[in-house]
Amino acid sequence: MPHRPPPATAGSSTWTDEDGVRQPRGDVHAWVPGTNQTLCGVPLHRARLARFPHVLWVDALWLADTRDEGISPCRRCTAAAGGRGGARRWTRVNPRP
Repeated sequence: MPHRPPPATAGSSTWTDEDGVRQPRGDVHAWVPGTNQTLCGVPLHRARLARFPHVLWVDALWLADTRDEGISPCRRCTAAAGGRGGARRWTRVNPRP
């Protein structure tokens, strides 16, 4: 199975931090560079989402928790990327026949 790179971030607007680096703001989604859609299936161009290949999805989640910049992570992208924190994803232990 091919190795999937960690998802980057796409956002509906931008802001610039103290170091002059462009950061996402507004509705942010997880996005795998090289594709034209987010992990939840939203097309980047039609939704007019800006790409932030230098901001990993886990960093965007951290920014949403620690900054007051109006960052709202997509719940579906969070679930598709593996959720918040290091918790293991849900798996069925005893499936029905």
